[in-house]
Amino acid sequence: MFDKLFAAQQKAEEIKKRLDTISVYGEVENGAIRITATANKAITAVAIDEEFLKGADKEELEELLLTAINKAMASAEQVSAAEMQASAQDMLGGLGGMFGQ
Repeated sequence: MFDKLFAAQQKAEEIKKRLDTISVYGEVENGAIRITATANKAITAVAIDEEFLKGADKEELEELLLTAINKAMASAEQVSAAEMQASAQDMLGGLGGMFGQ
């Protein structure tokens, strides 16, 4: 029983490491602002087009950055949830023997 729980814990760690290698993006204004993050919800890059930056005011830039960040985080959440769901199904299949199923 403990072996299976330990294996499940190891699988969760593997998923976390894999999520660190998956990039997701959030962009606004046809790519004028692009946020890159991992599926573990760590922002890894912010890119702002120079031409867009020249014409943007501070308030507009802040609002668009928030929108792009929220889009990236939503994408990260979707990828993370899909990975966790797939892993949970695998783990539950493996744990079925613990309960006589």
